[in-house]
Amino acid sequence: MSSPILDLSYRHYDGPLEAPIHRWWAIAKMSMRLGTKKKGFWIWSALSGYWYLILMAVYYFIDAFSPSPAASRQFFARIVWKDQFLNAFSIGQLVYFILALLLGVGAIANDNRANALLIYLSKPCTKADYIIGKWFGIFIPIVIVTAVPTFLFFIYGCLSFRSYGFLTQDPWLFFQLIGMCLITGFFHASVSLGISSMFNQGRMAGAAYAGVYFLGLFFTKAMQIIHIASHGKAPKIVDSLFYLSPDGLQIAMAKLVLGTDGSPIFPIQGNGPQARMPNPIHAPNGFIFTLLFFGICALSLLVAWRRVRAVEVVG
Repeated sequence: MSSPILDLSYRHYDGPLEAPIHRWWAIAKMSMRLGTKKKGFWIWSALSGYWYLILMAVYYFIDAFSPSPAASRQFFARIVWKDQFLNAFSIGQLVYFILALLLGVGAIANDNRANALLIYLSKPCTKADYIIGKWFGIFIPIVIVTAVPTFLFFIYGCLSFRSYGFLTQDPWLFFQLIGMCLITGFFHASVSLGISSMFNQGRMAGAAYAGVYFLGLFFTKAMQIIHIASHGKAPKIVDSLFYLSPDGLQIAMAKLVLGTDGSPIFPIQGNGPQARMPNPIHAPNGFIFTLLFFGICALSLLVAWRRVRAVEVVG
């Protein structure tokens, strides 16, 4: 019987060859290709910027149809522009988590199920190539989805609200926004890989990550309710506990990067650009929460490193 492999032209291939350092990129590209083929990815990506669209519509109508120029100036004078980005980032946390489920939780679990690690980790691909490629396959799409609406709104603000201090209020805002957009991709890529490596089915990994996420979300909301009910006079530990969840950690890092505690979405009281919420949940201790954020990410990647092995999975 003749061999099913008849085309041997590859033996005479003389085209471009990538250096071995790019092996991880081939894995990343394949991961992104598989993720972006899902219709859900594009639907949720489109929804990720809905709050920016609402802000743009509201600000446009206030600017265009205000009863008087003085009333318009008074409204925009109370806005802290970087806090509007923080609010949009916070509101979009659930969407970013759903994207992480679509892109990340099956990244290693499904390979475990298909025994694909036997192929991936054969020479010349190493464990580092595999994990780095999978990590960037989650990180890059989430960062792009976060950054596109963020910087579209930034451009809109530069063009429309320069006279209201959009650029002068915080000259470093552009660079701070870059850091903010990297946060959610870094966190979800690391944690979802760690969880994914512990399972042999993507659905089980997704259920585990969803459990961690929503338990953390309920805890965060409980701390927020306590903070509001006490009119901001609860013990400081309550404010710190607010940030001990997947959402909370990312919001904490965003506040630290932007250098703000937050302010109302649509300010209706206070004078000047420094108007704040009556009882804001202050940004946490920078050193402790930066260490906690990167520690959780590092621990997740360590779990993935220990769990990824080129062995046959039975069951």
